[in-house]
Amino acid sequence: MTFLQYAFYFFSAALLFAACMVVGIRNPVKAALFLVLAFFSAACVWITLQAEFLAIVLVLVYVGAVMVLFLFVVMMLDIDLAELRAGFTRYLPVGGLVAALLVAEIALVLARAFSPEDFAPPPPLGREHSNTRELGRLIYTEYAYPFELAALILLAAIVAAIALTMRPRAGGGKRVDPAEQVRARRERRLRVINMKSESPGKSESAEAERETETPARKS
Repeated sequence: MTFLQYAFYFFSAALLFAACMVVGIRNPVKAALFLVLAFFSAACVWITLQAEFLAIVLVLVYVGAVMVLFLFVVMMLDIDLAELRAGFTRYLPVGGLVAALLVAEIALVLARAFSPEDFAPPPPLGREHSNTRELGRLIYTEYAYPFELAALILLAAIVAAIALTMRPRAGGGKRVDPAEQVRARRERRLRVINMKSESPGKSESAEAERETETPARKS
């Protein structure tokens, strides 16, 4: 095997190890750090597959921004590990079913004697070749519908996460009713108050009289 194949297998093993540690480790901070290692390993695998643009985007976006934000949030929150592990047995059947399906898919792939020798190596690319241009062409031509479907799935995941975290607070949170905002009128928002005005000369003379009265009372 060549050096590139050795590097591919090494980073793939590191990626599998980091992914297993993310799922199996109990400390959430260590799990986030192992996820960073998984991202770095995946970026190295993509570099061996001549996908440098995807590798750079993975490191800059996910490791440099998203994972740092996740790590800060995990470190700032006071997570009760006992409470998180309390519902483990309740979701164990669903998790076992998903794990069995994943193992079956991996077994079907390995049953076909998958190996790098079965596929021809990619042709050498010229100096004028651009990974960014090629990726954009594939996404917006051949994979336009899967790309839009992935965007819809991410949107549904965001809405579901917001719906799960919006719980009623004990003290009663401040909620805004959009219908009430639309029905708002000027008379309800603005109120004019009449106040008596005083001239500056009268206020200064009154203040001077108070200052002259104070020494007289003291004497």
